[in-house]
Amino acid sequence: MQEFDTIIIGSGVGGLSTAICLARAGQKVLVLEQHYVPGGWSHSFTLKGQRFSPGVHYVGLLDEGQSTDKLYRGLGIANDMVFFRMNKDAYEHCLIGDKSFDLPAGVDNLKKRLSSHFPHEEKNINEYLTLVQRVSYELQLIPKLKGFWQNITVPFRTKHFGKFALFPLKKVVGWHVKDPILKAVLNIQCGDHGLSPNRACFPVHCSVMSHYFDGGFYPMGGGGGIVKAMTNGIKRHGGEVRVKQNVKNIIIENKKAVGVQLENGDRIMAKNIVSNADPSITYLNLIGKEHISKSLLKKLEKTKYSVTSLILFLTLDLDVTQFQIDSGNIWMMKDENDDANFEHLMSDTIATGDSFPAVFISCTTLKDPASFNGRYHNFEIVTYVNYDHMSDFNGLDDYHNEEYKKFKEKVVDKLMNNVEKIIPNAKQHIIQAELGTPKTNEFYINSTKGNVYGTEKTLNQVGPFSYKNKTEIENLFLCGACTLSHGVTGATHSGVAAAATILGCTPDDLLIEDENQKIRIYDAEDQTTWPEWVHTKRTDKIRKFV
Repeated sequence: MQEFDTIIIGSGVGGLSTAICLARAGQKVLVLEQHYVPGGWSHSFTLKGQRFSPGVHYVGLLDEGQSTDKLYRGLGIANDMVFFRMNKDAYEHCLIGDKSFDLPAGVDNLKKRLSSHFPHEEKNINEYLTLVQRVSYELQLIPKLKGFWQNITVPFRTKHFGKFALFPLKKVVGWHVKDPILKAVLNIQCGDHGLSPNRACFPVHCSVMSHYFDGGFYPMGGGGGIVKAMTNGIKRHGGEVRVKQNVKNIIIENKKAVGVQLENGDRIMAKNIVSNADPSITYLNLIGKEHISKSLLKKLEKTKYSVTSLILFLTLDLDVTQFQIDSGNIWMMKDENDDANFEHLMSDTIATGDSFPAVFISCTTLKDPASFNGRYHNFEIVTYVNYDHMSDFNGLDDYHNEEYKKFKEKVVDKLMNNVEKIIPNAKQHIIQAELGTPKTNEFYINSTKGNVYGTEKTLNQVGPFSYKNKTEIENLFLCGACTLSHGVTGATHSGVAAAATILGCTPDDLLIEDENQKIRIYDAEDQTTWPEWVHTKRTDKIRKFV
């Protein structure tokens, strides 16, 4: 029988960062992943030779000395990473109705840009974005306060957070800004946490906005580039990552987690078990109600999970740059009524209508120029839906029936109508158009109802109300988007926090400063910034394709 110090179930970036920290501390670590590739939502895959990343579309705060840079350097994986800086002048393109607004990198640039579009709101724009910065700073400050005197001064140190934390985004924006289109622009990144402004937690939205104030970065190799750096880091320290390993259950003995049993019957024992699966799958599927308390069961019954998604993986044989497509993300909304648009997405009209009221579009071959073969451009087009409106296919052992096929065809055509608003006649240039549905998410990611952000990020499920790394079951720990935070960096930090809990130290203790670690960053829009090996990589790809 195999024995480990720690077994980690699931290889999302939360599980992988837990493994890096524990392996580096000398533990014998095993990561088990049910998919055929590691990475969870951060994995990449290929379709007909073209790479796609379902969950990683950009990362922020990556410049030297910023928090994401410190995170990857502290984990000892920065040297294995290459990122491309997305369009500095427009890392986000906001298309609202027939109007277009670009968000540039740099908060001062953003203030000036928005003020040029909305001169009557200049004072309000400056005040609101300054508030967003302050709330985000105070939110990050709270867990760092230590000792009696620092904690007793929390109300003074976090006065902006305290004043606005209990209100939804819609109210706070409404108190500061009056123009409805400006509100829609400022709220557009709600897509990064999957809630409409009338339900979004204001501090969470502040955290998302400030994460990207200095622009967006895309990893070479897509999300798989991050995953590869992390799995290499685990292996360097003697850890192991195994794929196609379905965990049937967590073995509980005398109220302690002592190991796991795989679907094939194999039992693997460990001193600690870390679950990177969401809480419902962890407690209800892998452990069972008989092993958890009534209060935990009650919390699980009340837990709401985030939205699920439809993702179109699209390859076009077309020079899309002639339509001003670049490395910036595109957020497309039917009009400025963001709450109404979100409610429409959550209705039961998934396969009806001509187009979706809100979509996100990412051209990965322009974000990651090393991946471009000189002819084909790859896109990920994402919109949100309500899982319960997939009821025709839920509960079926094999949902790949004729009705499901027809459903997907209707949705693909509908999403392509969105695409053709910015790329005319795109349908005539399709090389492949494959649709990922909530059922796809369930199958590959194994998330409750195919959710994309873990628990829903409403006020009653974030911060002190989120699930903790340490559980009520001895030797069982959680990590991932349902604990500390969501997103690539939030989930990675959750893994560091889980490892710190196991090792009895602080997360800062596990992020080891190494001046030899450095992330390589190049400009996606400026070939002169690329080193020779990037040009060679691209040339080789073009030569092989031709």
